[in-house]
Amino acid sequence: MVTEITSRESERKMLADAGYGAPAIDYFLEKKYMGHIENASQVSEKIGSCGDIMKIYLKVDDNEIIEDVRYEITGCAGAISAAMAAVDLVKGQSLDHALGVNDGDVFQALENIPEKKHHCIQLAVKTMHQGIQELKSGNK
Repeated sequence: MVTEITSRESERKMLADAGYGAPAIDYFLEKKYMGHIENASQVSEKIGSCGDIMKIYLKVDDNEIIEDVRYEITGCAGAISAAMAAVDLVKGQSLDHALGVNDGDVFQALENIPEKKHHCIQLAVKTMHQGIQELKSGNK
């Protein structure tokens, strides 16, 4: 137990020293929206310029309200925290609202991530928008 706490505190300090804000660190450590959704309404995948891979699972009701969102990510702390923040911004919202979420909205939710990781925010948002657009066009 002591080792786990020490490890988590060490990881938190490392991320803070690297320029991640407290919310971004929490999103990364908790990873509360990581995983997949059985019988998702839409599954889409995007590869970032850095090689990070994001797969998004969207569960949408008949009124086009996002019931649930999950990401599977092969990537860094920036990619994971950005995707988790994006989910908080769109879960329970309409597809049209989610399409209006932009990089600045996610950055604001994270408070801060290192400048060299801003492309991770773009990847999270683009993956989400791609999933929604594919769902709307019927391109599963």
